[in-house]
Amino acid sequence: MITSVFKKSTPINLMLVVILMLVFFFITLFQDLSWTNSVISIVKKGGLFFILLGSIFVANFIAKKNGLSKDSSYTILFYFLFLLFFPSVLGNMNLILSNFFILLALRRLISLQSLKASKEKIFDASLWIFVASLFHFWSIIYLVLVFISIIFHVARDYRNWVLPFIAFFAVGIISLGVALLFNKDVLGYVTDNAVINFKIDYFTNNYQNLAFSIYATVALFFVVSMFLSLSSKPLLLNSSFKKIIASFFIGIVIFAISPNKSNDVLIYTIAPLAIMATSHIEVKQLQLKQELVLGILILCSFFAFFSQL
Repeated sequence: MITSVFKKSTPINLMLVVILMLVFFFITLFQDLSWTNSVISIVKKGGLFFILLGSIFVANFIAKKNGLSKDSSYTILFYFLFLLFFPSVLGNMNLILSNFFILLALRRLISLQSLKASKEKIFDASLWIFVASLFHFWSIIYLVLVFISIIFHVARDYRNWVLPFIAFFAVGIISLGVALLFNKDVLGYVTDNAVINFKIDYFTNNYQNLAFSIYATVALFFVVSMFLSLSSKPLLLNSSFKKIIASFFIGIVIFAISPNKSNDVLIYTIAPLAIMATSHIEVKQLQLKQELVLGILILCSFFAFFSQL
């Protein structure tokens, strides 16, 4: 039943996810109404919601445009369900912005397989990653994915290896200019956030711990499924799926080393995991099995969301 509804990409499916996203976003907002006291705060919350929606649709665009999914709405559905595991992330502006810019970078890196405008894509992706690091420093590790993409597609041209450094200087100069204008300490930001912390002791209640455990189990299931089916994927898409897998594991590394650790930092893993989940559900199999996987995921995500409010 559910798989049949999202098997095709239709305006109704998209609207359904948008409405559900709006409902759950407002549920988290109503836990603390202090934002209603200021017009600026209200505008910020509205902007945050549209950036969240933008992230969902960018992930969907990456999957469809590059042939990583069929003409379905599964990617936006999975992205929405994975977000529900961590309701506090819906109010974390820095992580939402950082993740959005990482998705813009990922969009350019995945499309590099076409070998069209490769230099522009490498520069753009590097630029977006450096911008993302201004909101969450360790997202800078996604530069590894830039160099992986260069190795996969355009390693012979030495100029491609220099482009990320040019992007670094561009973002650095602009950041320093803005910092001087608004009297901000950029170097202080770097020294405060370029810290590694492997401890996972941030849970304030058992439900956060449980949500993390369920998400980790779900992620393991879809990642293993991706590895097992990778050899059967079309050769043309193999490098793209490998970049999606690499993107997921980079997100895990960022979570593992971030100093201000919380479940929210796992937001970087949501888009690649949604694409891998879509790949799993679109494989030809018994509809009952598809319904079972999706049904269990919906129950788990709803339980994780409401138990943490």
